[in-house]
Amino acid sequence: MRALGMPEPESELVVEPVRAAALLLVDGLGRELLDAHAADAPFLAALPDAGPVTVGFPSSTSISLASLGTGLPPGAHGLLGIAFRVDDVLLDSLKWTSHGAGEAVDLRESRPPEQVQPAPTALERAAADGVGVSVVSNRAFRGSGLTRAALRGGRFRAVHAMGDLAAETVAALAGPDRRLCYAYHADLDAMGHLHGPGSLAWRLQLAQVDRLVQRIVENLPPDAVLAVTGDHGMVSVDRLFDADTDDALRHGVALLGGDARARHVYARPGAADDVLAAWREVLGDDAWVVPGPEAVAQGWFGPVAPAMLDRVGDVVVATRGTAAVIRSEAEPLISRMPGQHGSLSSAEQLVPLLLARGG
Repeated sequence: MRALGMPEPESELVVEPVRAAALLLVDGLGRELLDAHAADAPFLAALPDAGPVTVGFPSSTSISLASLGTGLPPGAHGLLGIAFRVDDVLLDSLKWTSHGAGEAVDLRESRPPEQVQPAPTALERAAADGVGVSVVSNRAFRGSGLTRAALRGGRFRAVHAMGDLAAETVAALAGPDRRLCYAYHADLDAMGHLHGPGSLAWRLQLAQVDRLVQRIVENLPPDAVLAVTGDHGMVSVDRLFDADTDDALRHGVALLGGDARARHVYARPGAADDVLAAWREVLGDDAWVVPGPEAVAQGWFGPVAPAMLDRVGDVVVATRGTAAVIRSEAEPLISRMPGQHGSLSSAEQLVPLLLARGG
C-alpha cells in the first residue's frame, strides 16, 4: 500500500515505489512446505522472500484473509475461527451460514458481514485514495460473506481456471493509473486436505502454481510488482479425537466452533471449569487446552477488542503434533481428510512473501 503512495502506517516490509501492485494468495502455501518441495516449484523457490510471515491464530483461511484484508490481528477484526459464536449463533465464516447439526442457514442478512467485521478493508482504503482496485477470484466467491467481510472495496473479476486467473491479474494492473489487485487460488489447499501435504497430488498442484506465477511475472508491466503469499501451511494428522462421539468431550458443551486443529469450546452456564478439566484429561499432551481469558491474555489472537471477547470460547484448544479434534457428525467431510491446519506450529503459521517485479 505504501509502495503505491498511500499514507499507510510504517511496517517492516519495504517495497520500492511502483505504479501497480498485485498480491496473489495461494491457499495452503506454507513456507516450510515450499522449502521441502522446492524442486517442484523452482520459479517460486528462486524468488526473494521478504518473509517469512507469521499468520494469526487460528491459522486458517477466513482468519488470515480478514487479517490480510484489514491489516488487523484476529482479535481486532473479529473473525476468530472457521466457526465462532456471534450472539447466540455459531457462524461458519467460510460459507457465512449457521454451523453444526441440521440444515445450514444463510446468515448474510441476519449477521451482515459488514457488521460482523466492521473495520474498513485495505481495498476500501485504496479505492478511497483513488487507486483502481480489483479482486480476482473464483466466480463462486462473488458476493460471498467472507468476500464482503474481508475483501470488500474492489471490482470483482470472476475467473474459472488458472488461465483466466493469470490473464485477469495482469489485466487488472494495466493502464497509466495506480492499480491494486488481490488474486486468489484455492486448489493447493484442496489437494493438501484431500491427499495430504507433500503427497504426489499436492506436489503436482504446486508445480502448476509455480507455472502460474511464472506466467504472471512474465506478463507484468515494467512498473508493477507481484507479491505471492499464503494464508497458512498444513500438517498431516493421524491422531484423532472425535468431539461428536466422545461423551467426555461433549459433556457441558453448548457450542463447538473452530476447526480440527483449533477449537473454540463454548460451555453451558456454570460448566466451564468441568469442560476445561475434561478436555485437558482427554487430550493430554496432544493439545494446549486453556481457558478463553488465558488465551486472550497470552495474545493468541493479538489484542482482542472488547466487542469481540464474547466470540472467544470458554475453552480454547490448539492441537500439537499430528493430533486433531474432529467432528464426525457435524463436519463429516473435513473430518476424514488427512491434511489439516489451524494450530500454532511453525508448519501451519509461517508463510512466504515472495516478490517479483515486471521486466
